[in-house]
Amino acid sequence: MARLLFPCLAALALAGCGSSAPDEAAPSAPAAAMTGTAASSPAADPALTAALRDQIMVDPALVQQANADTIRPPTQPQSGALPPVDIAAAAHAQAAAMNATSGETLRRAPAATGNCRQCAIARQSLTLGALAEAQGGRAGQCAANIDYSAGWANRLPRGVPLYPDARVTEAAGADGQGCALRVVSFSSAAPMQRLLDWYYTRSSEAGYASEHHADGAEHVLAGNRRGGGSFMATMRARTDGGTDIDLMADGG
Repeated sequence: MARLLFPCLAALALAGCGSSAPDEAAPSAPAAAMTGTAASSPAADPALTAALRDQIMVDPALVQQANADTIRPPTQPQSGALPPVDIAAAAHAQAAAMNATSGETLRRAPAATGNCRQCAIARQSLTLGALAEAQGGRAGQCAANIDYSAGWANRLPRGVPLYPDARVTEAAGADGQGCALRVVSFSSAAPMQRLLDWYYTRSSEAGYASEHHADGAEHVLAGNRRGGGSFMATMRARTDGGTDIDLMADGG
């Protein structure tokens, strides 16, 4: 009996020392990474997959503003600040400028008198802020807070508004802290004498006492109003027959 049991026990011992079956072996690290964690992979998340693959939503109303501060070119060319050199070259341009005020009875501006200190100041002032600062007084103080925007051209006092055919090239102003400053550069197809008469008539009707000074081709019409308020219009004749104007109003 002992002879029969010994071979059986030896066979069982050898079987126990052998390697386990392939289906019972622990998976290796690479296999676990490829199979065991597949269910928790981000790629298997339906919501995440949809978010990554869906088309990006764009607001059409904001597309035009997307490249305002980048080095890419804008979607359309920027508008130039200078009027065309032939602004008044055509006969119909001057006719339209004259007809724009044909219904008004204009008073003749007084002849130029004295030396034109403001003409020299206007030639030396490279910006509207510098032009206002050079005037001194309240206008000079308010020039430190000046802000540039074309919208200031629509906020001039009633007594010294824009000429009807004005083509604004630059405008600036300052409000608050005792300031009511407006400075506007524009061009007109009308000749200088027409503009002198028109602004003299308008300002006189608004209570301004105006004076006219000239230095060669440059003219200045300036005035003050009782109770506060002043204006100054510096005019230069254009070679095409029109006029360039720097109009400044303080108060009013």
